[in-house]
Amino acid sequence: MSDLAPAVLLLVFLLIAVRRLGPFRFEIWQVMLLGASAVLLSGSISAEDAMNAVNLDVIVFLFGMFVIGQGIEMSGYLSHLSYKAFKRAGSVDLLVLYILFGIGLSSAVLMNDTCAIIGTPVVLLLARKHGISPKLLLLALAFAITLGSVPSPIGNPQNLLIALDGGLKTPFIDFGYFLLLPTVINLFFAYILLRLLYKKEFHKMPLDHSEEPIKDKRLAHLSRLSLFLVGFLVVLRIASTYFFPGTDFRLTYIAVAGALPIALFSGKRIQVIKRIDWSTLVFFASMFVLMESVWDSGFFQGYIYASGADMLSIPSILSVSVIISQLISNVPLVALYMPLLVSAGAGTKELMALAAGSTIAGNLFILGAASNVIIIQNAEKKAHETLSFMEFARIGIPLTFINALVYWVFLSLA
Repeated sequence: MSDLAPAVLLLVFLLIAVRRLGPFRFEIWQVMLLGASAVLLSGSISAEDAMNAVNLDVIVFLFGMFVIGQGIEMSGYLSHLSYKAFKRAGSVDLLVLYILFGIGLSSAVLMNDTCAIIGTPVVLLLARKHGISPKLLLLALAFAITLGSVPSPIGNPQNLLIALDGGLKTPFIDFGYFLLLPTVINLFFAYILLRLLYKKEFHKMPLDHSEEPIKDKRLAHLSRLSLFLVGFLVVLRIASTYFFPGTDFRLTYIAVAGALPIALFSGKRIQVIKRIDWSTLVFFASMFVLMESVWDSGFFQGYIYASGADMLSIPSILSVSVIISQLISNVPLVALYMPLLVSAGAGTKELMALAAGSTIAGNLFILGAASNVIIIQNAEKKAHETLSFMEFARIGIPLTFINALVYWVFLSLA
């Protein structure tokens, strides 16, 4: 029965691509929930294994960050921060570059999913105020936080896994040395592709930024405290990872601690919790169940071994990481592939190729990165804006090819 799981995954991809079945239109989380239900009902995965497959650390982390994001948005503090960050962006070109490099490189510290949560309402606000296509800015945000998270061991969950379990003695130095410069180059390539494919949006009229008043000063104060706590704890975590690598300082602790000021002291805590993006949490729980079922089928492990490729070659690692991350997600891919590489004698360079490949997989298709799903579902919920599978892929496919080529060149020469 486990052989049914890859077929269910294929159907999930097809349904997400078309988003329609007869008169019914589906949201991404609904499709993933249907896929998880199908493998459960078919017996491809047991109820106990399904429960164990759900990564509660990820769910709790996202819940905490959703609380913070909702608080800063409801209070009006997000609009205030947006003005401070982008007031010098006097043209569409500069605005897109600010998003790519500002929000992008922030994800190297705050983690990509966090920047997706906070960044989506920011770019939607900028699109509305300046009459720019939301699709352009949503794509810029998606590519920015995917690429920006590459050169950091805490930029995304798969990098963290490599940093902790890959035997790296100086993870921050290793990631920066091998991946920072090619990442900067790839961010410029993202700008070029967006400029080419959305050239009508890059008008020459100057952008006039205006500061909006804060709606709820108390909630804004608590939200500011939440952001401070997140930033402080991220710095503390970086220090603990570097100086005390064995310390159990989970990302979940950062999100929960950051959410506490709003959850405990805001009179609007119930409204905030009601309005967080519950559908994305359902998506993640469902994805864990479906991907575990696919993994248990052994289908993709067999594919890796049967390919006959040189397991330690940089092109092979990049290709396998990008392609299979589309099918089982990048974190499970790293969890499987890294032990295979380490047992085959992989060094720092090969592990950096795994980090780059599994991360830029998020630029190929929507399901390549969880942050893409967070952005799209938040955009649909907050502004009824979306990105279709093909709208994403028409830029994502050439961008991912260029990204992989750039990382291959730099890693080969390093």
